[in-house]
Amino acid sequence: MRLVNKFPFAIPIFFLLISYALPSASLRAQDASRSIAGGGISVAGWTGKIDANEERAGLTLENAKFTQEGNNLHITTGPATTYWNPANTASGNYTVKATFLEPKYMNLNNHPHPYGIVVAGNQMGTGDQSYLYCAAYGNGNFIVRGFGPRAFQMNGGGEFNAAVHRAAGVGQPVTQEIAISVKGNRVECAINGAVVAGYDRAALVTAGKLKSLDGVYGLRFAHNTEVLVSGLAVTKD
Repeated sequence: MRLVNKFPFAIPIFFLLISYALPSASLRAQDASRSIAGGGISVAGWTGKIDANEERAGLTLENAKFTQEGNNLHITTGPATTYWNPANTASGNYTVKATFLEPKYMNLNNHPHPYGIVVAGNQMGTGDQSYLYCAAYGNGNFIVRGFGPRAFQMNGGGEFNAAVHRAAGVGQPVTQEIAISVKGNRVECAINGAVVAGYDRAALVTAGKLKSLDGVYGLRFAHNTEVLVSGLAVTKD
């Protein structure tokens, strides 16, 4: 008796699905943090700390590069890193903002990686550090996250917002102006002039998150990014 395949398309579809899955897994495998030649911090007063998982992988702060070029800070990672100058602090009502230029979108990575503003830094560089950051991707998404000292997320895996600029394509430039404001009991992140997220103080200053909304401000970069930063400043509101 001849057996008849009742599902003649099942096997081809199965292998088609596998063929789509394997490249994406391969890309993820290729996205390990790089080591940037000539790395380290060469801007007076600044310091930084890479993420704990990067340290466990054997990377150091010297594997990312933080330099100054004219009025711009030029950052190339390497491991995911947070940078700050201990002299840069903000308290009460304030806004910290800067402009971020990714000169070649996804130049050092195979999927979008974020960069942004850090505020409310306390005990920075220690095992008990806490801070909040708002960061943009060149594909229109953004995240609000922090450490307290473990990582925490305020908008999950991130979300799309029309205010966040999108690069025209891989290798193309994209610019974001990012600001975090503290006003009374409210914290807001604005990207390119539009508020994209806001939280009450009680949702942030709590166990496992921030120690205070006052503290050091700085910059945050995911791994394998290259960004020029200009206009980093704080204003009192």
